[in-house]
Amino acid sequence: MKFQLNEKQLGYLMVAPALILVILVTLWPVAQSFYNSLFDYRLSDPSRSERFLDANMDLERYANDYFYLERDLEALESQASGDDATAIANIVSGISEFHTELLEMDGVSEQYEEVEERIASFSAIADSDLKYAEVENEWAEEYKAFLDDAEAQLEGISENAQDEQFATVASNVAGSLSSVNTAVIESNFIGLSNYGRYLTEGRMWQAMWNTLLFTIASVGAELVLGLLIALLINRVFIGRGIVRASVLIPWAIPTAVAAMMWGFLYDGQTGIVAHYFEQFGLIDDASVLLSTGAGGMFSVIFADVWKTTPYMALLLLAGLQTISGSLYEAAEVDGASKWQQFWKITLPLLKSAILVALLFRTLDAFRVFDLIWVLTGGGPANATESISIYAYITLFSQSNFGAGSTLSVIVFLSVAIISIFFIKFIGSDLFAGKQGR
Repeated sequence: MKFQLNEKQLGYLMVAPALILVILVTLWPVAQSFYNSLFDYRLSDPSRSERFLDANMDLERYANDYFYLERDLEALESQASGDDATAIANIVSGISEFHTELLEMDGVSEQYEEVEERIASFSAIADSDLKYAEVENEWAEEYKAFLDDAEAQLEGISENAQDEQFATVASNVAGSLSSVNTAVIESNFIGLSNYGRYLTEGRMWQAMWNTLLFTIASVGAELVLGLLIALLINRVFIGRGIVRASVLIPWAIPTAVAAMMWGFLYDGQTGIVAHYFEQFGLIDDASVLLSTGAGGMFSVIFADVWKTTPYMALLLLAGLQTISGSLYEAAEVDGASKWQQFWKITLPLLKSAILVALLFRTLDAFRVFDLIWVLTGGGPANATESISIYAYITLFSQSNFGAGSTLSVIVFLSVAIISIFFIKFIGSDLFAGKQGR
């Protein structure tokens, strides 16, 4: 029997490459970010600079520190007396016991020897499989607890010692114990704790509110102004080509450049926009545009409306040009006014273009970063900080990859919800209307 695909199977087969590409390009980075968000993953902390599901030992750091620690403990033990000698002897015995247990773990002894050889030859260890050895979680907890207790004991001995030289050696050994402690890396897998933290954090919700306010205000203003401009340049008049080209100039300017330009225009001392806003009574003082929370939010919204309204007008103009002129001619014959033509012909037939324009601009505005970052940096006092800026600061400025990835996933989920809202609730009514005609 000859195998043959039906139309539905053939259709799935044809779109399969596109689906695979979407998964690789779009969903894989999101999945990677989600995986990172499940860890307390921070480059600023050596014990959390990697993702560890189980406890590990940084053998490079441990081998280097253990050599000096063993030597210094022997020297300290030889100088101690009385109760101090007993406490130090217990520390030496405990560390030796834990070290022996480490080397007895499966494969660790050979790995440790190779690491020691690399250190002795001053060779860097770039291979993470060689650098880190997986150890038992319970053993790691016990060793870290022992090292913490030993460090506290040596600090106490150093503070109470009468001999200044002995106190200095004890203090140095305590520091070496702290360094060895950082080589014992406990699992930094924390599950969904990052999400619980940020979903109850005031700063995250403030950034989300700032983002929503910016999105609703800017996209709403751009829709109204863009529709008016599109209706204007859709008409036939002398110089229409020049007007269309000039309208697109703000949109053609790179966002970072536009933000820097508006920063000068808003400046309280030399900014011409700030000056005339004050002269017209729109603001009390020219400096409030960039120095207050309300002024900063107004400034970024106003700059975004100026920058992106031409893009909205361009999308709506494309929709207007698909409407047949014969419909307006028939409406005029029937005695319909211009206002009636707009409500009964233009707006209904422009719904698809409006949906596309709103969808594109809403998603773009919700992910706003460069305009606010260059213009206000998220200030003053985080009053204009968007969720994308908060994620950037956490991820890169603080090198907190786990928390930053959590915020990135929250941004992705928010964008997905907005997309579903537009397509399902607005788009379904639009498609149902098309089917009914």
